[in-house]
Amino acid sequence: MVASGDLLAGLLVSFLRVVSGFAIALVLGVVLAVVAGLSRLGELVLDPPLQMIKAMPFLGLLPLFILWFGIGEGPKIGLVVVGAIFPIYLTLHAGIRGVDLKLIEAGRVLGLTRLERVRHIILPGALPSLLVGVRYGLSLAWLSLVVGEQINATSGIGALITTARDFLQTDVIVVCLLVYAAMGLATDALVRGVEARALRWRPAVAV
Repeated sequence: MVASGDLLAGLLVSFLRVVSGFAIALVLGVVLAVVAGLSRLGELVLDPPLQMIKAMPFLGLLPLFILWFGIGEGPKIGLVVVGAIFPIYLTLHAGIRGVDLKLIEAGRVLGLTRLERVRHIILPGALPSLLVGVRYGLSLAWLSLVVGEQINATSGIGALITTARDFLQTDVIVVCLLVYAAMGLATDALVRGVEARALRWRPAVAV
């Protein structure tokens, strides 16, 4: 599969789908969490419908996505977005609400404006929670892609699995599943590297 180029070509397509869907989920999740976390009105407007959608089995939304977006790239990327957005939103929202109120009050005493308090106190304080959500969201993004690529995919790792299933090629299916797992581990390791650099100010926990 490597020699023929099929595996690398499929891997590139799948990787681009995850990157596209996860980028959309990251932007939307951060914006929604910041609005809901910093504003009572924003929380009242945004949090209930988001919690309602989160309660639905997101993999069951695939038929609806096919009706809305057809059978092209839309359903696959849309499924990745839905799978990844909720961990990002929930963890960042909890992180914003969990920032120490004493730090916020100290910033107010020092004369920081509301925007400066958000920039220098609230967002850095919520960053560890956001990175946890990013890691969890990436794992769900790959899981969503595994399902999405089983539906009428003509390219990507999922298309290779579908073809192998039709021809009873168990070895090809196993290889493709291992590639999915390896990519999930690689992206998680990438986020952990970012986390180590971004959170150097946080003391390590001694056990």
